[in-house]
Parts: sequence; structure tokens; C-alpha cells
Amino acid sequence: MLRFQFDSPPRLVCQRGAALALAPWLQARACMHAFVVTDPGLVRAGVVGAPVDALRAAGLRVTVYDQVEADPPEHVVLAAVQAARDAGADGVIGLGGGSSLDTAKLVALLAATPQALPDIYGPNRARGPRLPLVQVPTTAGTGSEATPTSVVSTPDHQKRGVISPLLLPDVAVLDATLTLGLPPAPTAMTGIDAMVHAIEAYTTRHLKNPVSDALAVRALQLLHTHLGRAVQHGDDLDAREGMLLGSALAGMAFANAPVAAIHALAHPLGSHFHVPHGLANALVMVPVLRFNLPVAGHLYAELARALDPAWLGKGEAVAADAFITLMAQHVSQAPIPQRLRDVGIAAPEVPTLAQAAMDVRRLLDNNLRDVQESDALALYSESF
Repeated sequence: MLRFQFDSPPRLVCQRGAALALAPWLQARACMHAFVVTDPGLVRAGVVGAPVDALRAAGLRVTVYDQVEADPPEHVVLAAVQAARDAGADGVIGLGGGSSLDTAKLVALLAATPQALPDIYGPNRARGPRLPLVQVPTTAGTGSEATPTSVVSTPDHQKRGVISPLLLPDVAVLDATLTLGLPPAPTAMTGIDAMVHAIEAYTTRHLKNPVSDALAVRALQLLHTHLGRAVQHGDDLDAREGMLLGSALAGMAFANAPVAAIHALAHPLGSHFHVPHGLANALVMVPVLRFNLPVAGHLYAELARALDPAWLGKGEAVAADAFITLMAQHVSQAPIPQRLRDVGIAAPEVPTLAQAAMDVRRLLDNNLRDVQESDALALYSESF
């Protein structure tokens, strides 16, 4: 008997220029002081100014917190929470990449309902209520605007997740104009990250469901179609919009059908060596796809046929191999490092990565094929 539950943001707005019209959603929730969570790079790039000016023009007070770091450490999250409390903010806007959006989720929660971070890591341990929350991504990759998860870097070099429906925003705003300035390399990294979300949602061992499947397929179609154009022609607004929507749909998919070994092996690259998350996924994606082929081949074949009808008349094994080849081409053609050695990881450090990956059981357990430490070592070695 088919039984599943599907959670998503109550409202998703995809509209160019929508970032300049955030005030009504906050004011409808009686918010008069918006706390904008972002990073210093976006402030310097001029991305934050226009949305903030529009909020102020609508009569809202605005406090901008621009100290978010990549893979946000606990101390950064707690500093942002304290800043929101000190400002007396009554609504939160996440504006930026996944790190800003993840931080904004926890600011909205903890500023309203104080609780210790270590007490709420894991699923459904957080308590509400939270402040009203609007999420506005400026990259097409993490899908964080559509997920109930916030990932935090802990002092012991782990990535821990707070997972709760409380973290789903009231509104997720997809404004492709905000992504026009993203350079080719980050565009590729984040785009491949979104592809991995779709692939792992479709092939997960646990909680795979028809709604996530449909979203994952459509997400992968959008991302496969538009990634190359977005990388090569950054001012192509149609391509940017396709990427942004694909990322959000993939986020909705994996929020309900969780990711697996690719993400598990990517986590230590970020927590131990500060490799950007999307790049970390790109570095290990193809080896993990090959590793999973004996048990996931039928699913890879389905995805290949969804991306190119030419594979409808081909056998399952041929179509599955074609899918892996397509994904490998996206990585090899991207203007990003291609090997672990290219991001400063030395050969003697590979066993440390394999050991660390074993601590990410919450993701490894979702993989269709069991992953032991020896397997992780072989996969990292293949990526080296």
C-alpha cells in the first residue's frame, strides 16, 4: 500500500523582479522590522541594496546582517540570532546562497524560541514558534528555500542538520534577475549540486514517493537543459530562470526523499577542507553513480529516457550507462577543479576522508547500495 507524506513551502513565487516586492508578504504577517540575512560578497556586489531599499520605501525598518560564512559555523549562526534579538526584528529574510538561507532559518526559529543548537540537531527536535520567514535565493543550487533543513558546521568538523517543518519558509521567492551576476564556476558548482539533489531524491532508499519523483525528473530536465547556457552565457535570463526553478524543484524533492552517498562523501570535503558544497558534490558524483549502478541501473535508465527520448528504445543497461555519461559530461565541461588533488587535498589525507564519511550515517543509510569504509576509500581514491 502506498503511504507517504509530502511537505513544501506554502507559497512559491517565480517572477522576475519579485525581490523588490517582499514588503507585502511581511506586512501581511504584521512584520514591521525585517532582519535580512546575507553575506558580505553580495553586499559588495550590490545585490542586497535594491531589495533593502524597496523594503524601506514600503515603510519597514530593516537591519542587514551580512556576516554569514560558507558552511556556517555554530558561532556565526548564534551571532546572527543575537543580532536579530538585539535589533528587535519581527521578521526574517534570507537573501543569498544556501549558507545565508540556512542561517536565516535558524535566526527565525531561535530569535523567537531560544534553544541550544546541540539540542535540536536531527529530525523534529526543534520547538516553535518562529518569526515569519521569506527566503530569496541568489544561486541556483542548494534548494534551501524549499527545504526544512539547516546545515551547520560544528566545532568538531562535522556538519549537523536541524530538520523540522518549522524551517520551511512562509514564502520562497525565485527572482532570476538576482542570479545574473554569478560567475561561471559558482554557476556550474551550484547547478551540479542541484542535479545531485534530483538524482539522489529519485534513487533514495528511504521515503521515495511519486511527488518527489515527479519533481526530481522535471528538475533534472530543467537543469540538464539550462546549465551549459547559464555557465557560458551568464546574462541569459531564460537559462538563469530555468536553473533557479530546477533548483527549487529539486529542493522540494529531496526535502521529502532524502539525499544519500554523494552528499555523505561531499560533507567531509566541506567540513575538513572547506571545499564549496557544490564543488564537493561534483568531485565525487560520478564515482558514486558508477558504484551504485548495479542496484540503481533501472532508475538511471528512467532518468536517461526522461532527459532524451532517444533512449526509450534502448535497453536498460545502455540507457543507464548513457545517463552516467551525461552527468560526467556536465562535470568535465564545467570550469571547476576536476580532482581532489586540484583542491589541495594530499593523498595521505584520503583515508581521513573515508573515516569521516562513516560519521554521516544519516545520509549513507539512504543509499541504495551499502557503503563501507573500504568503499568510501575506493571512491575518494577514484576521485583523487
